[in-house]
Amino acid sequence: MANMHRRTFLVMALAGLSGCVSTRPAPKADPAMPTGLDGPYRLDSGDKLRVTVFEQASLSNTYSVDQAGYISFPLIGNVPARGLTTQELAGSIAKGLRAGYLRNPDVSVEVDTYRPFFIMGEVRNPGQYTYVNGLTAQTAIAIAGGFTARASEGSVQITRQINGQVYTGAIPLTAPVRPGDVIRVGQRLF
Repeated sequence: MANMHRRTFLVMALAGLSGCVSTRPAPKADPAMPTGLDGPYRLDSGDKLRVTVFEQASLSNTYSVDQAGYISFPLIGNVPARGLTTQELAGSIAKGLRAGYLRNPDVSVEVDTYRPFFIMGEVRNPGQYTYVNGLTAQTAIAIAGGFTARASEGSVQITRQINGQVYTGAIPLTAPVRPGDVIRVGQRLF
């Protein structure tokens, strides 16, 4: 009879613990936080750019966007890059080269290496990681070694800088991640 009471107690305890696991659907993105994902990619510090000036091999090279948001380009000096698209930056470089250096420069700019993203909180290997196209919060977590046993697996918090403004909000695991994002995986409540 004592064994039966123990078994009943264990079954009831396990049933009570199973209620601690959340089965609610993942929340949608915070409407107050603009996603910034629909528009073209905007450059920022940490991006490495491949700049090609056609028929000018000495000017074609890879340049990094520095902490102040500029690239240092031969002949024309520091060129603002932060917040620009690659096409806008190509236009700025061409305009600078037209001002006394080249008659009709043909410039193209491509992102060679995106700035990294960061992940912290309840993942096995928090830190800085190289951004790859098509990254979602879920694949970012996988890159960081997956969830820890204490992780809240429904959604994550993301901090993103858009046009000089810093936004923080909850996003579902299927949401895209951008270069420079900081992802935080929270701890679940038991």
